[in-house]
Amino acid sequence: MRSVAMEKLVYILWKPESAVAADWASELRSETADRLEAGGAQRLRVNVIDEHVAEGGAVSVGRMRPAKSGMISCWLEVSDDRAALDAEIARVTERFACYLVVESRPLTFDQSDTRRGDRTPGFNFVSCIVPKADMAYSDFLEHWYTTHRRAAIETQSTFTYVRNEIVRGLSPDAPEWVAVVEEAFPLAAMTDPGVFFASGGDAAVLEAHRKQMVASVLAFLDLSQVESHPMSEYIFAP
Repeated sequence: MRSVAMEKLVYILWKPESAVAADWASELRSETADRLEAGGAQRLRVNVIDEHVAEGGAVSVGRMRPAKSGMISCWLEVSDDRAALDAEIARVTERFACYLVVESRPLTFDQSDTRRGDRTPGFNFVSCIVPKADMAYSDFLEHWYTTHRRAAIETQSTFTYVRNEIVRGLSPDAPEWVAVVEEAFPLAAMTDPGVFFASGGDAAVLEAHRKQMVASVLAFLDLSQVESHPMSEYIFAP
């Protein structure tokens, strides 16, 4: 069997101001998804703020106005051949930023029975991040890939953890983030800190987990530039 090398693209999306959120979300996971696959997108995933994450404001973080409204990820054999994808995404957005990324998946769950267009469980916390200004990039990576990996998995109810390290921006004026992180949580984690921090109802565990996570985040991220928002994820190829 011939092995095909592919490249992963991440598109950060901003909804048109005039679009109704529910209608826009529906279009992304139907007509837009169909057109992207026709344009060559493989292993397509659509993330969008919709009715399932209406309570997500409780855990959202970010200063950008308007905030991002969605994310699409997919794979192409050659990222240069994305003109049809860019055109389709431009058609349905106010603005988008496209990135070439390197993906790693420290934590996943079984999706073998997922059907095309299914919504994955819980919610997907999509975070765009930047290292602290005084931190060497090698130190940022070391902390992110070791210390923070342990903290994220040990102290939270995360059941999927995907790291998308940005190689370069592919669209004009793409924000200078260095990575896009995806973490899947149970829906209850949007409103219950005990669930978010996997405390099992123990107040002491909640406080210990919160402190460990906050310490890890403060050690390597510029929080003034972090943009984190809960989204629903729809998968088009397991």
